[in-house]
Amino acid sequence: MNRINLLLAVHNHQPVGNFDFVFREAYDRAYKPFLDVLEKHPGVRLSLHYSGVLLDWLEKERPEYITRIRELVSSGQIELLTGAYYEAILPVLPEEDRTGQITMLTKHIKKAFDTTPTGMWLAERVWEQPVARSLAESGVKFVPLDDAHFCYAGLSEEEMLGYYMTEEGGNLLALFPTSKKLRYTIPFQPVERTIEYLRSWASEAGTRILTFGDDGEKFGVWPTTHKHVYENGWLEQFFSALEANSDWLKVRHFTEVMREIPPVGRIYLPTASYPEMLHWVLPVRAFRDYEDFEKLMKEDKSIEKYAQFVHGGFWRNFFVKYPEANVLHKKMLRISNRAHALEKNRKGTRQALRYLWAAQCNDAYWHGVFGGLYLPHLRMEAFRNLLRAEDVLNHLEKKAGYRVVTTDLDCDGREELLIESPLLNLYIKPDEGGSVFEFDYLPVSFNIGNVMTRREEGYHQKLWRSQSDTPTASAESVASIHDLQLAKEQNLGQHLVYDWYRRASLLDHFLGPGVTLDSFSRSRYAELGDFVDQPYVPNVVRKSRSLRVALRRNGHIWCGERHLPLTLLKTLLLKDGSSEVEVEYEIQNPGTGALDLWFGVEFAIGLSAGDAPDRYYLVNGERPTDPRLCSLGSVDSVSSLTLVDEWVGIRVRLDFEQSTTVWRFPIETVSLSEAGFERVYQGSVVFPNWQIRLEKTWRTWIRQTVLSTSKNKRRQS
Repeated sequence: MNRINLLLAVHNHQPVGNFDFVFREAYDRAYKPFLDVLEKHPGVRLSLHYSGVLLDWLEKERPEYITRIRELVSSGQIELLTGAYYEAILPVLPEEDRTGQITMLTKHIKKAFDTTPTGMWLAERVWEQPVARSLAESGVKFVPLDDAHFCYAGLSEEEMLGYYMTEEGGNLLALFPTSKKLRYTIPFQPVERTIEYLRSWASEAGTRILTFGDDGEKFGVWPTTHKHVYENGWLEQFFSALEANSDWLKVRHFTEVMREIPPVGRIYLPTASYPEMLHWVLPVRAFRDYEDFEKLMKEDKSIEKYAQFVHGGFWRNFFVKYPEANVLHKKMLRISNRAHALEKNRKGTRQALRYLWAAQCNDAYWHGVFGGLYLPHLRMEAFRNLLRAEDVLNHLEKKAGYRVVTTDLDCDGREELLIESPLLNLYIKPDEGGSVFEFDYLPVSFNIGNVMTRREEGYHQKLWRSQSDTPTASAESVASIHDLQLAKEQNLGQHLVYDWYRRASLLDHFLGPGVTLDSFSRSRYAELGDFVDQPYVPNVVRKSRSLRVALRRNGHIWCGERHLPLTLLKTLLLKDGSSEVEVEYEIQNPGTGALDLWFGVEFAIGLSAGDAPDRYYLVNGERPTDPRLCSLGSVDSVSSLTLVDEWVGIRVRLDFEQSTTVWRFPIETVSLSEAGFERVYQGSVVFPNWQIRLEKTWRTWIRQTVLSTSKNKRRQS
């Protein structure tokens, strides 16, 4: 009789900072019902992976579930996998953090379940060969990876019916290719299709291995899957079919087959992730060209033959595509370097490392159908943990007062100014308008500069397609999440707005005639100056208890057909121990004639929600007609404006020396998630602006103050 071995690996994870109701829903719709069905089928053996984030939640909120897993491990039905505790993308971490995260989860599993895992789930299957050494040195013996990785190395489907050995520096690691066919039949196609496919590869020797590995959320959380998998009984039918065919279909553990079946051979895999990820990372033009090329190959049926030569980009280029992800990553590296340098000389860094590792959770660093870069609460939590780590390190190092570091933080070949203190951090980019791209308030571990720039995505063109073109499932199957095109609200296309510069604070605008709040908010207006995204020259003066940071640009402005010189000087004044930042503005006209200017300063402020009653504006101390942070409006004669976030526990107040007109509008993006297209509040723009008759010099100041509020509703952890 022909036989075959089947390995099943299911990965379960929720991001750091995800809402509690999301954890509960995933538990109720996927994690618990999956285990309910599995317990009724003792003949089905599989490997389960739970990220440390999810284990922490389960142990606190659903301890009975932990007991059930422990019993299944004890009975031999479940084999647990380790991984990065906070589900980090390992190749982009320093070596100490890679091994630290894996060791942390392995020890946690040993303590909670009395078993030491030797297999590992690699976050988002992002593979670069050097991680093999990190994994092996952390006690990992095997890793399931997408068959796409092996395909890119030149292997055929038949050559992936087993596992391979790789090494880095002589450190050995077994790699199991997970079947794309199985990922797309389980659970989306009738059970018979999966059984037929498995039977087609069975052999008389019985040494062939097929591996399934995918997310546990596809069994209940993905759209329509809960009904299909549980209410309609797909999972029950699948497990029953595996047991019914156990005479030729052996469902086994990874460690078992490694003891009994030798590897197919040796292999070195190219840098890769799963195919969809390599598509998502591409720039817009390449994203669409890739789609067109793949479509052509599917139409002429050459995709299977030449798939090994067809793949997208490189995961790290998310740091190019999204500057917001790059800043988060490079700040993480900066904190990591500080923590590990201090660890070698002083005790007490364990808590800082735990915060650091929590901030390395992958979801906030990238975007596709999955990935949480466009979800403000995930970015907010990543920054929060970095700032908590920074606060611990400041206390250990006894840091006091403001210090200025000139460094190329974002690794673009141009230096930034990092102004840091135990109270505030201001990160300034002189080459991009002298803007403040990060503004941290450490007492509540919050970055008020955490906003997203509105940019075109390759999938935005799909919003214009009619609903009749939307893929639907057949009567006997369910559409994969990668094929669904859903929308959470009607007419989302009208919200597609693209910024021509990166959103930040202290951006200096000179508007043309006829600009309106609507046209300015949609980035469709006349900009007469060359200041917004151009270089400023910095000069820092440190006094005993204060700091002056001057940023000067000798630029130009269009007046009709004339391109006239104009000098702008903005000086930031900071005092030790104060959360006030006063910005003095001086505009100089080096010419002979008076200039009529419309000047404004942009502040981009990212708080936790746009449409919540405890997050609102105050204008001159009073709530406007529509106080929501997502409101759009214009108010004259403003001397002070405050943004309040009671949930975070923070107030951001702007005071103006000269009363002004203030425009306000939300930054909202249209992004794609597993639930479909959605509009997401990313922050608010506050734009004080003045009509100026400039003879020689015009001056004013703006004072920005950040304070904690007494109504902090946020759950601390």
